[in-house]
Amino acid sequence: MSQSLVSERVYNFSAGPAVLPEEVLERIRDEMMCLPGAGSSILEISHRSKPFDAILEGADQRLRQLLSISDDYSVLFLQGGSRLQFSMIPMNISTAERPGDYLVTGSWSQKAAAEAARLSGGRVIFDGKPDNFCRVPESSEFENNSDRSFLYYAANETIQGVQFQDLPDGNDLVSDLSSEFLSRPFDVDRHAAIYACAQKNAGPAGLTVVIIRKSLLEQVPDNLPAYLNFREHDSNGSRFNTPPTFAIYVTDLVLQWILDKFGSLESMQAHNESKAALLYDVIDEFPEFYIGHSRVESRSRMNVTFRFADEAIGDQFKSEAAEHQMQSLGGHRSVGGIRASIYNAMPVAGVQTLADFMRDFAKKHAS
Repeated sequence: MSQSLVSERVYNFSAGPAVLPEEVLERIRDEMMCLPGAGSSILEISHRSKPFDAILEGADQRLRQLLSISDDYSVLFLQGGSRLQFSMIPMNISTAERPGDYLVTGSWSQKAAAEAARLSGGRVIFDGKPDNFCRVPESSEFENNSDRSFLYYAANETIQGVQFQDLPDGNDLVSDLSSEFLSRPFDVDRHAAIYACAQKNAGPAGLTVVIIRKSLLEQVPDNLPAYLNFREHDSNGSRFNTPPTFAIYVTDLVLQWILDKFGSLESMQAHNESKAALLYDVIDEFPEFYIGHSRVESRSRMNVTFRFADEAIGDQFKSEAAEHQMQSLGGHRSVGGIRASIYNAMPVAGVQTLADFMRDFAKKHAS
């Protein structure tokens, strides 16, 4: 990347679409006019061409390698985002007689549960709203119903900054993995299905990866609209319609970057834990100035959320942070305060810059 462009880049703490690795951006730039071996840009080639076959197959293989996905699961590359999956999951793998059970720990699982209730009577068996969505539940706090079709949870709640440190009990789990996708090892085999939108940790907006047990595809109702049927997407190799070719290409580059730079998700997890600790150490150092939203045992490594004892100082914090080349630190409108999203591609230098700024800011303004 040219020096002039590098000097203009800031540390982007956006919750999504989010920061991408500079190495990946450089490769996109270099290959944009002509994808090697294709004779055209990735934006121009057919989704049924041999060059795109290689991209799709490569993304599938690298994803299976990183997450240890067995042949018992299909990997689908779809469009529509989480909101489409809020509908597709219950439509495909639950019924009124066997509804899905939902752990509601934040805004996104709340929306998913509401959609399931409209379609097949999804049940909320834990609701964190009375505690302002500041934690995930203990297993003793919800009932393991024998008639459920699956147990749904959002692994990381982007808005509240709440994350499951351990999986809920069960081997029929369904997870919205969007905002922690590829950030740490993950036990796929305990899940009926997993989905993740790419724009947090894996690529640009426009792609949703679905990982689903093949045995469930045989049980999908035949009367579903074709596009909403997982079996149709699987039998057509993720090309029932034209897939998001550019987003899949970028995600494959991100998968290559993870393998080349970190080698495994165990290494990625250690990297992310060390970054998160830089910020939480400052929050814990100034507990009367920075008030963390999530309880310590439920803290997210991806989205660090906090507010101030004096809320009026939040705008000043964001303004001064911007002067130090740090942007998109505002909390979600439903929560307020500050949210620092420190996904895989956020460099340590960016997190360290924020931690140093937070410490200096607190020393200046704490009474």
